[in-house]
Amino acid sequence: MVPAAPTLLAKQVETLHEMVPHAAVIGLLLNPATGNAELQANDLQAAAETLGLKTVIAKATTDMEFEEGFAILSQNRAGAVIVSSNAFFYNRRNQLITLAKRHAVPAIYSYREFVVAGGLMSYGTSISDAYRLTGAYTGRILKGEKPADLPVQQSTKIELIINLNTAKALSLDIPPTLLARADEVIE
Repeated sequence: MVPAAPTLLAKQVETLHEMVPHAAVIGLLLNPATGNAELQANDLQAAAETLGLKTVIAKATTDMEFEEGFAILSQNRAGAVIVSSNAFFYNRRNQLITLAKRHAVPAIYSYREFVVAGGLMSYGTSISDAYRLTGAYTGRILKGEKPADLPVQQSTKIELIINLNTAKALSLDIPPTLLARADEVIE
């Protein structure tokens, strides 16, 4: 699972900074084994620079490296963390949410499912919309269209989800402007 565009990470940085304006250092938990890892790191640094923020990147390719990654982020005083978008992290969302809570660090994720499971917030593409597009493609192929003739499509539905209980547990006051922009607020 890859975000819709490189600018998605920049918007995550902005949103996280709005939620945690006192955080001078933004961390990124990154899986270097993904094809877009370098792009994500560059996007983070560029977006953070425009806001006058510093960055720290922690890498994890195994479950055991998650703890190390959060320790690195904590040692480097990351006041907030972006958990990068990839299938490995998505499938281990409960473990990542638990670590963010244990380290008391506000985190933003790319998918709604992280927030439903107790994460602070997500900003990213809608998985259900992506599945809808996949179903439509499959239907067209089953009706006889050639896959090579079909246009490339990607989900463009971007959603902001916020978990109020997690914000409260982190003693965060959610800016009213952020709440107003949220597609869903989980209590």
